Amino acid sequence: EVQLVESGGGLVQAGGSLRLSCAASGFTFDDYDIVWFRQAAGKEREGVACISSSHGITYHADSVKGRFTISSNNAKNSVYLQMNSLKPEDTAVYTCAAGQSCIYYGGSSYLDEYDYWGQGTQVTVSS
Repeated sequence: EVQLVESGGGLVQAGGSLRLSCAASGFTFDDYDIVWFRQAAGKEREGVACISSSHGITYHADSVKGRFTISSNNAKNSVYLQMNSLKPEDTAVYTCAAGQSCIYYGGSSYLDEYDYWGQGTQVTVSS
């Protein structure tokens, strides 16, 4: 069974940090790129960061550059999103997805093709 399971969300004060995890199973992790999306209430989904599992190349959205860092541990079939200097506007449901070919476009990061999706984890940043 294919699974992408996110964890690490929660409530944090502005300026704080969180580390999200995306644990993958049921498919060959090295063959896929992984993206983190976020969607705030009433807003469109935004591609936050993407990583090529095979090459380690990363892309970050303009809105999070210098604050968020995507990384992977292929031995653990996991991708992480380290989020520092959090702002109230970072409040959203964060979801990871697996597919092909990270793309950086219009200031955000996406996948060219999507194969698997997680359920999401809530991040709430209080002011």
